[in-house]
Formats: sequence, C-alpha cells, structure tokens
Amino acid sequence: MKKIIDLIKQEITSAFVACEFDEKYGMVSLSNRPDLCQYQCNGALAAAKEYKKAPIMIANDVVAKLENNEMFKEIIAVMPGFINIKISENYLASYINDMASGENFGFEKAENPKTIVIDYGGPNVAKPLHVGHLRSAVIGESVKRISRYVGHNVIGDVHLGDWGLQMGLIITELKKRQPELVYFDESFDGEYPEEAPFTITELEEIYPFANAYSKEHPEFKEEAKNATFELQNGRKGYVALWNHILNVSVTDLKKNYDKLNVSFDLWKKESDAQGYIPDMVKYLKEGGYARISEGALVVDVKEETDTKEIPPCMILKSDGATLYNTTDLATIVERAELFNPDAITYVVDKRQELYFEQVFRCAKKTNLIGEHVKLTFLGFGTMNGKDGKPFKTRDGGVMRLENLISDITTAVYDKIMSNREISEEEAKAIANKVGIAAIKYGDLSNQAAKDYVFDVDRFTSFEGDTGPYILYTIVRIKSILNKYKEVTGVDTIAVSEILPATCESETALMLELTKFGDTITAAFAENAPHRVCQYIYDLSNAFNKFYHENKIIANEDEKVRTSWIQLITLTCNILNTCIELLGIEAPDRM
Repeated sequence: MKKIIDLIKQEITSAFVACEFDEKYGMVSLSNRPDLCQYQCNGALAAAKEYKKAPIMIANDVVAKLENNEMFKEIIAVMPGFINIKISENYLASYINDMASGENFGFEKAENPKTIVIDYGGPNVAKPLHVGHLRSAVIGESVKRISRYVGHNVIGDVHLGDWGLQMGLIITELKKRQPELVYFDESFDGEYPEEAPFTITELEEIYPFANAYSKEHPEFKEEAKNATFELQNGRKGYVALWNHILNVSVTDLKKNYDKLNVSFDLWKKESDAQGYIPDMVKYLKEGGYARISEGALVVDVKEETDTKEIPPCMILKSDGATLYNTTDLATIVERAELFNPDAITYVVDKRQELYFEQVFRCAKKTNLIGEHVKLTFLGFGTMNGKDGKPFKTRDGGVMRLENLISDITTAVYDKIMSNREISEEEAKAIANKVGIAAIKYGDLSNQAAKDYVFDVDRFTSFEGDTGPYILYTIVRIKSILNKYKEVTGVDTIAVSEILPATCESETALMLELTKFGDTITAAFAENAPHRVCQYIYDLSNAFNKFYHENKIIANEDEKVRTSWIQLITLTCNILNTCIELLGIEAPDRM
C-alpha cells in the first residue's frame, strides 16, 4: 500500500494541476509545527515566482479545490502561503486498518530485488573481540536485516583477517615453546592431529606476546616473516596449524557474536582471495591499468576534479609483496565472480575512508567490477568513554567485548532484582536480553558516522531514549493484552475494525504508526539504523501517552475497548518488527 504522505501528496498535486499550476508544487511534508497541523504544503511559495501571483492566492485556489475532500478534516491556507493539513479521523482509521490487515503492515517490498554483499565484523583470528569491534558488528547486522526486510537478497560476510605476519608470529612462538610438535617436522608425512595444540585462551596469550617480542628481537621477527612465507606457499605442517588457529578462533568468535545476536552468512577470509591475485595482477599489467613507480606496481586513481590529494593505489610493493589493497581488490573480484552483486557495502571505521576511496576507484577504473555495482563505504565513528576518549577499561586497556556485555547485563540484573521479586534464573534471562538491547540501542540510536559516549548508567536506564525503555513499552503492551485475555476469556480478537480516534493521544498514536513505511524506506536508502531507533522511541512515547490518558481494559464501551486492543496489538507488532531489525529481542516481562 502507498505511504499515507504519498496519498496526501497525490490529492494536493491533483488540486495544483486543476488550478493550472505545475504538479511539482504539490509537495507535502510532515508539519514542522505539529501544534498547528499534521502535514504541510509549501508549494505555493515556490510557485509564486513562476506564476507571478501572491503565494496566499495560489494557496487559497488549491485549498478551494479540496474543501470537500473526505481525506481532510481541515485544510487551510495561511499567510504568507502555507497550506496546513489535518487528515480526517475516518480516513486515518481506514488507513490503520489497512496496515493491520496487510502483509508487512502494508510496506511494499522491492519490485526488483538486488543482491547486496555487506562486509562487516572484520575481526582478526587469534585475537579476542574487543569494544572496537562492537560498532561494525551491530551496525552491519542491522543494515543487513533492514535490507532483507525491504526485499533484497543480502549476503553478510565477516571477512576474517587470517593471512599475514600474525600467523607467522604465532607459528614461530609456538615452535619456540613446543618444538616437539609434529607440525614442525618437515619429514612427517602422516595425519596431523584433529585436536589443536592450544586453547583459545592460550592462543590469545601467544599472539600479543609474540608481537611484542618481535619488536625487541629482529631475528625473531625475521623468522616469523619466513614462517609466513612458508605458510603462504603451502608448507603442510604450517597449513595444518593455520587451520587449527582458524577453527579455534572462529568457534570463539561465533560464541561472542551469538551473545550480540549477530550472525554471518559467510565466514570468508583474506586468504580466500589469494588465489585471485595472480590473474588480477596480470590483467592490470596487460590492460595497461598499472604502472611501475619506484619499483612498486600502482594504479593511478586521481581525478581532475579532486580537491584533495588521492595517492595511487599500490598493488605490489617493490619486492613483489602484496598489500591490504591487493587483497581487498581480489576480494571484490571474488565477490563479483561468486555472487554477481549489485552492491557491496563495507561497514568500517570512518578513518579508513581515504583507503576505501582508493580501492573503490581502482576497482571501477580498471573494470574489476561492473560500472553498475554500487560500492559503499559506511564509515562509523568512535565509541568513547565519558572522558571523550576511546572507551577503555579502568586500568587503561582495551576492554574485551564479552566483558563489556557482562558488565552491562550485570548492571541490568541488579536493577531488576532491586525492583522485582522474581527468581534469579528469570532475572538473568531478562537481563541478558535487556543488556544487549541497552548496548545495541545505545550504539544504533546514534548516526553511524558520529562518535558517541558509551554511558552505562544512561544506556541501562528504563526511562528516556534507551533500549530498556523500548523493551519496557513492548512488555507493557504484552501485559495489557494478557490481562485482556484473562478478563474477557478471549484469546484472539474477532476481526473488527479499529474505530476512528476519539482523543488527541489516540490520533497521535495512529499518526506515528503510519510512519512505519517511510521509516523503513529511509533507513534502507541511507543505511541508517538510527532512523528505526528514532521511530520506535517516538512510537513508544505516543503509546505511553495514550496508555496513561485512557483506561483501555476498563473501558465500558465494548466496541471502543476492542478497537483499542486492536490498535495496541498493531503497535506491539510494529515495535517487535522494528527491534528485530536492530537485532534486539524483547522478554515477556521485565
């Protein structure tokens, strides 16, 4: 079904045309003065210059054509030429009923679904997830879910970092500690053990130790570089160790991503793109796209219109070694071959914008990817502490993500136990869902590109623009519906219409519900989960105002009571759909 604002625009545009004005002036927007009207049209102001007529006269002419239109409760022209619009309660109720009975609340899915690859997460193997991984994970997950809801074929890829010096460092350090392992015996030709020779805890200790040690001991670093080279050239024992590192790391990563309600369709790795590099380099050379600069192979990506310096995209170092650029370009080639995508979106720290600008330009200029493929850099800002600096532990270290989740859920648990008499087990289950909502909503309610302050006290509050407040609203509606069932004995409401609103708070709630389609459309078009957050906060506020001003179950008019139950059921369903798009779940009670 069409968005309500488009239906209003359709009527306004017809009136402009009937008055012999161009249809482009029939623009309608939400009112910036909701105390005066619900929608407004400023087209008469713009038309005045072209038609050399006072804007108020144009507005009066248009309004005269619409005075008897049943869509409008009130439509008036006000100085200097605004058209203020209020829609009728009957029309609004009719639209809400169509939403309630329609699939996806009347939201029209994409007519021509596209294939979209979303690259998010990006952790390195053998390293724990820390707070710096939070934003990529939760933003990418939400963008994926919104894109799917719109109707597109979406592929989420974690894109693991698994192919570089870190592997050589781990292998070299492991050899130093356990030289007797068969992986280091080049003459060994049997089956390697299925069990890894280390746990995730040991692995996470080995890498930082080896990395720090290599900075003080050049001979160790040289040995690690050689181990990396041998791994990348297929030394069997090292490949077996590498597979152990991957398996142990991915198992742990999945466990932690599961806690965040984040999942991936693909667990592709940097190493998966390596096989595409030789042919890609050959293509760039033979096609005349690449040139030698100080021994390195580069592709010029600067445009004449650039106002800032854009360095060439380096493909190979002077010693023939590959770089991140090389791997990322090869990954684009791989994705084009495997999925033939219409778009690839990268959810990455905004400080990498220049780097991705180079990679994207190189891919387009050299025709590694089709001109029709949209490459998008969705850069996110920093998660900071109250001091305005990147979020740290109390001792100044980088906090592990699982510790952050634990701290938040513990804070929520304490609040629940201090206010309610429920079992510890139920409180913990509730705290897990509310804690994740606090973290994810706290992040997603901010525009992705902006830095934000991670405030545990504010994010875990059950009041204000927070995840717990949204969940509490949903739980409140569930409680009303359960009580209605107890009082009436009715499990499912018979098909009945939502009646026209009888009070301002009911009208306001209905109007918020009608914005669902606009919200989803904008959130997808802009890769902006914060739009969904703003919507459900406004919708929750509208519901709570309606709830506080009206006795829903105690209403003596059965038709009104049933209508209100239908209305809040729709509200609950839309809120649940929206939090699912954010990767959040609501408990049954709080």
